[in-house]
Amino acid sequence: MSTAVAIDPRLDLFEEIARLKKEKNAVILAHYYQDADIQDIADFIGDSLQLSQEAAKTNASIILFAGVHFMAETAKIISPSKKVILPDMAAGCSLADSCPPAAFKAFKDKHPDHVVVSYINCSAAIKALTDIVCTSSNAEKIIESIPTDKKIIFAPDRNLGAYLKKKTGRDMVLWDGACMVHEIFSLEKLLRLKERYPEADVLAHPECEAAILDHADFIGSTTAILNYALQSTKQQFIVVTESGILHQMKKAAPEKEFIPAPPNANCACNDCPHMKLNTLEKIYLCLRDESPEIILDEKLRLEASASIERMLAISK
Repeated sequence: MSTAVAIDPRLDLFEEIARLKKEKNAVILAHYYQDADIQDIADFIGDSLQLSQEAAKTNASIILFAGVHFMAETAKIISPSKKVILPDMAAGCSLADSCPPAAFKAFKDKHPDHVVVSYINCSAAIKALTDIVCTSSNAEKIIESIPTDKKIIFAPDRNLGAYLKKKTGRDMVLWDGACMVHEIFSLEKLLRLKERYPEADVLAHPECEAAILDHADFIGSTTAILNYALQSTKQQFIVVTESGILHQMKKAAPEKEFIPAPPNANCACNDCPHMKLNTLEKIYLCLRDESPEIILDEKLRLEASASIERMLAISK
């Protein structure tokens, strides 16, 4: 792993990262929930589906994933010949952690005639137990691709699963997992914001609880939320997802106002603490040392890749 050494304060990290990328034929893929500086040095910014597609087609020798562990794992599953590195191995995911593989296998065994659809926010071990992976961008399309006579298990996010049940009318058995960021939005505070900004549209991610989604003008993936705001004639938007997306919104439409929905506590809880573990300094060290590196057991990788390949084929 990269050693926690002091970095010469005279270094221009933006220049150094650009130099290292060129020298090493490296690409930086960043999620919308990263800090603004990291988004600005990334070669590609996107949501989980876009990042998966980009990892599958890149010609780079090294993929530096500015995101969380399951995202870097997914890149390695898709591109086994590439070296995949992650600035901080502690950048995990509360949703992925809420679905332990042994417990999920026991759950799956109780429903042997069900097709397993898992949200991409899960570990490689869960992907290996899955028939088709989905993202919030393509989840509805994935569910609708399954014959109506087939029963479905949806994991690990119960809120996204409940939203899909309502949207598609399919009867699904849901694993009881959730994202800590999307679960903490306060309905009471959201309603107060709506009173304060009566002309604003509420844009929400489907990982939010049903009570929040009931008050949304638009529900969609991170990219869909961004596109909706850019194409809308409205000038004000209350954004109910991780606050990192606001950077791209403000860059693309500086004339519009984007208001982050408040959490149910006096804290920055709508910032994902795992996503925010990545810093410019860690990215520089990660590129310099080509470490920490994502290493996967080949048998597990092959088992996990089948569910991702099915998703990518359906999402073309």
